[in-house]
Amino acid sequence: MTAVPAARSSRTLSPVPAVLLAVISVQGGAAVAKELFPALGAAGTSGLRISLAALVLLAVFRPSIRTLTRAQWLAVIPYGVLLGGMNLSFYLALQRIPLGLCVTVEFLGPLAVAVFGSRRASDFLWVLLAAVGIGLLVPWTRGEGALDLVGVLLALVAAACWAAYIVTGGRVSRLFSGGQGVAIGMTFAALTVLPVALAGGVVSRLTPGLFAAGLAVAVLSSALPYSLEMTALRVLPSRTFGILMSLEPAVAAIAGLLFLRERLSVVQWLAVLCVSAASAGSALTAPRAPPPVEA
Repeated sequence: MTAVPAARSSRTLSPVPAVLLAVISVQGGAAVAKELFPALGAAGTSGLRISLAALVLLAVFRPSIRTLTRAQWLAVIPYGVLLGGMNLSFYLALQRIPLGLCVTVEFLGPLAVAVFGSRRASDFLWVLLAAVGIGLLVPWTRGEGALDLVGVLLALVAAACWAAYIVTGGRVSRLFSGGQGVAIGMTFAALTVLPVALAGGVVSRLTPGLFAAGLAVAVLSSALPYSLEMTALRVLPSRTFGILMSLEPAVAAIAGLLFLRERLSVVQWLAVLCVSAASAGSALTAPRAPPPVEA
């Protein structure tokens, strides 16, 4: 386990609170984004959020585009496209199903990456637990109160994009220093989503108030949590980080209840807890490894 430096500025947030604040920030940003759907649409909100996040990251990290090698381009372009696809499909799913359930289904992506190729019996237990959770969410019957099947499928697309994004992100982190890879990747994410957003007429609907709200979503969902997570990852073991991140589905469900008045049934809460427990269990029983460190 990496030790926390003895000398720490009083202004520096401790790693565990930093991760928890990042989780709350992301889900709070998603709740704000959903409030923009009636005015901008899911695709329009996604395009606005990613474009503003890209501009913020480009201004902060100032990546040197002209010096990129062929290997760097081949890594960062698919990384960015997957990031854009993940965000767009997540927002399209969020338009149809509650925030907590959308995040729960999407969380299958990182869980699949965590247990893929494993031969440990415990990992198959976590997969089974996650499958039970998703089984509880599947709309086996139709009628009032049934979950939107298209929304669930879109969340599964977001989960698949997230899984592939994690794999490609590992390569980007090795080829780029600091946040340059993320800044360039976010730019390609914006280029992926913007055509869909523009086709939906987001520009004609945009007002100064909506633009400000979109900027808040970009900061809450991208800039702030990224900074907090990078700070925490310098000192936290990856196992601890994974366990803390497994709280996201539950935090999303609470954010949906508080800000969007989305009430989940007892069965749906049980599904959220199953997937969160599977993610936490997978992180807890993973082989010990030092935390990733920002280059």
